[in-house]
Amino acid sequence: MNPEPSPDAEPVAGDRGWRTLPNLVSLLRICAIPLFLWLLLGADDPRGAAIVLIAIGASDFLDGALARRLGQTSEIGKLLDPTADRLAILAALVGGLAAGVIPGWLGWPLLVREMLVAGGTLFLVGKLSVKPAVRPAGKWATAIVYASIPAYYLAAAGAAEWFGVPGFWDKLGMATGIVGLVLYWGVTWLYLGDLRRAWAASSSTST
Repeated sequence: MNPEPSPDAEPVAGDRGWRTLPNLVSLLRICAIPLFLWLLLGADDPRGAAIVLIAIGASDFLDGALARRLGQTSEIGKLLDPTADRLAILAALVGGLAAGVIPGWLGWPLLVREMLVAGGTLFLVGKLSVKPAVRPAGKWATAIVYASIPAYYLAAAGAAEWFGVPGFWDKLGMATGIVGLVLYWGVTWLYLGDLRRAWAASSSTST
């Protein structure tokens, strides 16, 4: 998954516009979110929802690899890819809390954090005209959280044991959830610092 936005983005060399294969993958990831929600809330199939969620997360690496290998980088891709990540995690959290799949101690702090990041990103782009960039720490935090959420979905589907370990998916969800939650909020603190510095820089140039 993608790291958190930072206001120090570099322009992309050789921008190819929005008609690229990596952007198509990002769009397909976004289009898969309604299927995920239907499987979870409409069909009451947490196992199928978990499979779709895992596919959305795995395809995140695909669009990045394609962009680098084919040289098909684009400014819209820099926004589309993290948008797909944010929407997928938001859907997984809201749907999981509504269905009673994700525990409140994990879901609500992550949901509040997603709202802060989304609001900050919109502020950077809309008010300061600063394009978001990526943070390596955010990438790790997102990846760990993304491992925790499907684990709880699989546990809700009755996949309680794996490799002979009773309650494997619940234990995996709790372990990765705690680590991911701490990292997520740590990166959020850094991100809020970036936002403050961007605002200070904008104010100084306007005076």
